[in-house]
Amino acid sequence: MAFSDIEYREVKPPPALAEFVESFWLLINHSDAGQPVVLIPDGRVDTFFSHSATEPYHVMLRGLDGRPGAQAIPARITTFAISWKLLAVEYLLPVRLASLLDGGCYLPPDFLGMTAADLGDFDACCAKATARIAQLIPPEIDARKRRLFDLLYASDGALTVEALAKAAGWSSRQINRYFTQMFGLSLKNYANILRFRASLPQLEAGRLFPEENFADQAHFIREIKKYAGVVPKELARNEGDRFIQLSALSKK
Repeated sequence: MAFSDIEYREVKPPPALAEFVESFWLLINHSDAGQPVVLIPDGRVDTFFSHSATEPYHVMLRGLDGRPGAQAIPARITTFAISWKLLAVEYLLPVRLASLLDGGCYLPPDFLGMTAADLGDFDACCAKATARIAQLIPPEIDARKRRLFDLLYASDGALTVEALAKAAGWSSRQINRYFTQMFGLSLKNYANILRFRASLPQLEAGRLFPEENFADQAHFIREIKKYAGVVPKELARNEGDRFIQLSALSKK
């Protein structure tokens, strides 16, 4: 089965949520067969609101991924998803993420007030989620963390830990302790994942040489293989649409 059997839509959140939410998206497998895929690290934390031909409505939180992993898109599944930025983990989500590295957990089925009936209308799901998330945003947020994450995302992970710490007014040691305790990995590892992710559009387009902040071609190949499990050429080929994030890029 090819990714052509998958319906995929994605929208950005309104500006008021941009610090916390990267995107809302919808995925529907219209086929009676499952779709085997490889999930590669992309620096996102996802909440999935799903039901399928074999599973009742449920809500799952997926933590950060630090390595590639085999997954499957079930047959006849409909999923509305929220991709969160890391600032949301501390301030909006009900679970400490460090224990969910390369894994996930179920959330209460009424999380954000969503129901199975909502999944039939993507625009309505986005509007409902937007309203509920806006209600959860606290009035005060640590300014150091705001600066840190703004720079981290804007640079696609290209800045050093020292540069980020200086700009945020926060020591490198404190930042790494925060990342390890809150997210389950170091800031440097997370920045490397963002740099890898920033390379995906060029690879999807067939450009196999580093365009991000890699030392050289050998470094580029090592990092791609670390996070995708294959060399750049094989990732770009994406045979059988098995690398779902690359397949999704082509659907946008």
